[in-house]
Amino acid sequence: MLEKSFGIMFFLKPTKNKKVNERYIYARVTVDGSSKELSTKRLWTQEGWDPSRGRAIGNREEVKQLNGFLDTFQIKIYEAKKILMDNYKDVTAESIKNYLVGKSDDRRFILEIFQKHNDKVEALVGTDFASGTLQRYKTSLDHTRSFIQWKFKKDDLEIKALNYEFISDYEFWFKTVRKCSHNTTMKYLANFKKIVLSCVKKDWLQKDPFMGYQLIKKDVVRSILSKEELQIINNKDLSMERLKIVRDVFLFCCYTGLAYIDVKNLRKSHIQIGIDGEQWIFTQRQKTETPTRLPLLPQALAIVNKYESHPQCISKDCLLPVLSNQKMNSYLKEIADVCGIDKPLTFHIARHTFATTITLGNGVPIETVSKMLGHKSLKQTQHYAKILDTKISSDMKKLRGILEE
Repeated sequence: MLEKSFGIMFFLKPTKNKKVNERYIYARVTVDGSSKELSTKRLWTQEGWDPSRGRAIGNREEVKQLNGFLDTFQIKIYEAKKILMDNYKDVTAESIKNYLVGKSDDRRFILEIFQKHNDKVEALVGTDFASGTLQRYKTSLDHTRSFIQWKFKKDDLEIKALNYEFISDYEFWFKTVRKCSHNTTMKYLANFKKIVLSCVKKDWLQKDPFMGYQLIKKDVVRSILSKEELQIINNKDLSMERLKIVRDVFLFCCYTGLAYIDVKNLRKSHIQIGIDGEQWIFTQRQKTETPTRLPLLPQALAIVNKYESHPQCISKDCLLPVLSNQKMNSYLKEIADVCGIDKPLTFHIARHTFATTITLGNGVPIETVSKMLGHKSLKQTQHYAKILDTKISSDMKKLRGILEE
């Protein structure tokens, strides 16, 4: 980059009211013969001003303070020039002025960056991202927008406002204004952290505002069904057809570990002969797009055979007649009441039940359970599936036998 002629000069600018003795001090920045003026917003008299030096005259304290201020102002102009050069920007009198008054092209805003991120995710749905991932980021963007309006009374905020205090206040807002649980708050902050870290990697932020901030989730005791409760639901004589269908789909999830959306997406073609000559489900989880290979237990296979000729399964080429998630969970509450089960029955409980009561509780290794659940790491399974009291009892019984010997 060629070196350009560069100059800074402070001067008093005449006011419209010529009777007023004080005048505003301006800085004139000149680059290659082109100049721009910047107001310092300071006033001074003509008699106490040296035009050749561009400084106030005298030894009084107020003179020293003003000249010190002008020295600092001049340093800021040189810093602006350096920043433009370091970022390979064109150094002109106008670009320096724009940078100093906040009209720089480098001004970046939180919600604007977040929206661009979401636009890219949306364009890659079906290839690199699942639709649920996009929805999660959209919800996180809406929360961030609401927080900025609540905290700063603005429609957007420059990323330079991101610091530890911003993150701390954001957590406070989730827990008080939005009434979110601790783990839900951590989930949303983790989504936001991905946007912030992208800014750090691109050198838009000099420091990570999440540095030293602990995003730790609390352990949650997950609801599961015992063998006895599964038997009660299975044997209950339900009078309404819709409840029978919901019960069967729910039990299918308990014996396969599949989430609601994955069961809804199942087609007859997903059932194939596995390595052992038995019928398996070959699919992938919509949430993580992880391939899932799952041998069908007799209880699950019986349910599949039961609905093989169901009109909805034939017309829509689906494996089971699955209703909307809202209706299914609503009807599950009815089933829980009829069966006398005092637990909040949801389809996610079915997944927990498979991980614990059906598999881990019966001695299936956690590595195998992790594969069947479609988890990407064993750590996910360790959080997902809790060790049953029956398993603890069995292990301790073996230990007693060893100690007695």
